[in-house]
Amino acid sequence: MKIAIGADHAGYDLKELVKQWLKKRSVEVIDHGTHSAERADYPDFAHPVAEDVENQKVSLGIVICGSGNGINMAVNKHKGIRSALCWTPELAALARQHNDANVLALPARFIDQETAKTILDSFLENTFEGGRHATRVNKIPC
Repeated sequence: MKIAIGADHAGYDLKELVKQWLKKRSVEVIDHGTHSAERADYPDFAHPVAEDVENQKVSLGIVICGSGNGINMAVNKHKGIRSALCWTPELAALARQHNDANVLALPARFIDQETAKTILDSFLENTFEGGRHATRVNKIPC
């Protein structure tokens, strides 16, 4: 599995933790930055992650900023992206099962490291259920 990841300054520390966690699970990671905790604008990192998912260079994407909202909004502007802002493992499971989420947005300032790991586990272990959910997901694009 290959995953693209990106974060702004507020998400930098969590991004680094997530990268190491993924690598320990033999997941290949494409890191689109930021590469320090210096101030940075989340769209600069959101768009490359979304493009990798759109162009099927990766299986999934992970984006991180302070609240998770801004970076989530940026990736969701891309065609074919279904990014879900998740702060519990249950939300991550449902995002995959019911919404076929292909990008996970994490709120770095509102979850601790252990919670982030359980969210990641849930996001990666679940898959889209299809069926009645597919009808709904197919109605998302404008």
